[in-house]
Amino acid sequence: MVAKKSLKILNLLGFLFALSVAFPAYIRSTFLEEFVALRWIGLFFIGSAVLSLVAINFFPYFIKKFTNYRLSLIVIIIDIVSILLLISTRSPYWAFVFFTFAVVATYLIWISLDVFVEKLTANITTGRTRTIYLTFTNLGWVLSPLAVGYLVGEKNYRLIYFIAVLFLLSIFIILLAKRKSLEDHVVYKHHHTLRTLKNIWRNLNLRGIFAIAFLLELFYAIAVIYMPIYLHQDLGFDWSVIGIIFTFMLLPFIILEIPAGVLADKYAGEKKIFCLGFIILVTAVALFFFVNSTNPIVWGLILFISRCGAALIEAMRESYFFKIVDVEDIDYINFFRNISPLSYLIGSALAILILEFYPIQYLFIFLAVILLSGFYFTWRIKAVSKKSLNVKK
Repeated sequence: MVAKKSLKILNLLGFLFALSVAFPAYIRSTFLEEFVALRWIGLFFIGSAVLSLVAINFFPYFIKKFTNYRLSLIVIIIDIVSILLLISTRSPYWAFVFFTFAVVATYLIWISLDVFVEKLTANITTGRTRTIYLTFTNLGWVLSPLAVGYLVGEKNYRLIYFIAVLFLLSIFIILLAKRKSLEDHVVYKHHHTLRTLKNIWRNLNLRGIFAIAFLLELFYAIAVIYMPIYLHQDLGFDWSVIGIIFTFMLLPFIILEIPAGVLADKYAGEKKIFCLGFIILVTAVALFFFVNSTNPIVWGLILFISRCGAALIEAMRESYFFKIVDVEDIDYINFFRNISPLSYLIGSALAILILEFYPIQYLFIFLAVILLSGFYFTWRIKAVSKKSLNVKK
């Protein structure tokens, strides 16, 4: 009963934190154009990704030393201060510093929430619990574009960041109020980075799910940074239209993930759903390149289809990974979340290279080709049997 109540609190926290991240997510690249030219925006994401990889690497050590609860409060404060300084500066150099710290803090907060949820999740219900939590976080992403499209007005990007700070403050207050139910006393297993990497490489299932997760995050990285720019600057959509398109685009994360998680728990069907997700995603990303229409309905449908594939892959990524690891395995969880900044690092570097020689839409066809490898990694991993989930790993 206590666990169920705590999970409800975490679902709320996931929703609020998603709002704080999603509000500025789609205007970040355009906001950064106030400081640097389009072709160099990727450097902000590369820098933040590199520092995130370093910070995430040391995060398990600090979780073990200070507990996840206390560390989450510290990181939220860092995030709030970094955003406030970012929207106050006019210097491109300080903008780079504050942007980087805010991005790093965001990754660390997501890891803290992951640890909270995993601590309260039974293996047999992992798919259901994880996808409910994902649905709440995705609800924050769905509601944000419409609000942002309305609020951003004439490049009022700093207001959007300030609203994100208000959401972070609400999370901080809830964490303080729910200290008794969320404080952790778990004995975490923390190993040297090299040993963790060797363990991941030697385990076929871990290696496969890490590769699948990387492909999904690579899609997110390129889509989040460059699709708003493409729609706004190349196709001429204003932000109010983009807000409507993106809200519609994100609906599959609300509609599909819980049913997919239930099916995965009931039939251990992650592999089949992975394949379906990649078929849909690769097809849609290829359409990003081939479709030249300036009709917002057309783009709304294409982006909606792409997120149907992404939602299925995301649901199965969470379900499969958290069935084969436990909360004590903080190193694996930590490295799992390291994939996101790694994808931003590689995706931004790839984009800088491609944009040096090709128009922005060519970025999407390169991405579609890379995503095809998802079928290979899906084929390689082994299905998690229902029987194996009835006992504690």
